[in-house]
Amino acid sequence: MSTHSRPRSRVPAAPVESGGRPVLLATLDVPFEEQAWVVAVDAAVESGQLLIVANMVVLPPLPLSVMMGYDQLDYTPELARALREPAELARSLGVRVERLRVKSLHPIEALVELVDERKPGLLVFGPDRTKLSRRVYRRAVRALHQHIDCLVWLPDEYLHDESRGGPPPAG
Repeated sequence: MSTHSRPRSRVPAAPVESGGRPVLLATLDVPFEEQAWVVAVDAAVESGQLLIVANMVVLPPLPLSVMMGYDQLDYTPELARALREPAELARSLGVRVERLRVKSLHPIEALVELVDERKPGLLVFGPDRTKLSRRVYRRAVRALHQHIDCLVWLPDEYLHDESRGGPPPAG
């Protein structure tokens, strides 16, 4: 049996940013599903692009809340860790990371605006669905499908489970 050796790869050890479009990992003020942030970090590493970790937060509608600083409440330790974990992993793998906290009276619409402004190549929408109401999750997914013009990654279970409000299987 003969074997052939392949020439050594000329791919750089660290990703080189090519000026392409970033990867956006987004949630709605709840921790990420692990599968989602793994996909986002992998995509950013493989493409060599910026990873944007965005948390869309509901801004209290009362002007007094803003004046008194109640719109700046700290994250719970669980949420802070969940938002920090993908960013730290991506940085350790040589990826540039930008973390955003976007406060709005309408966080789903704010996410659509963020995608329109930053023009990511991939949006990974990955809130932990056990910590978010089904109604809010369905509304967000519906808005993303209607208004986003980039690739959108959603957990597999959503795509195959109509009881969660997902689209019916193709075919």
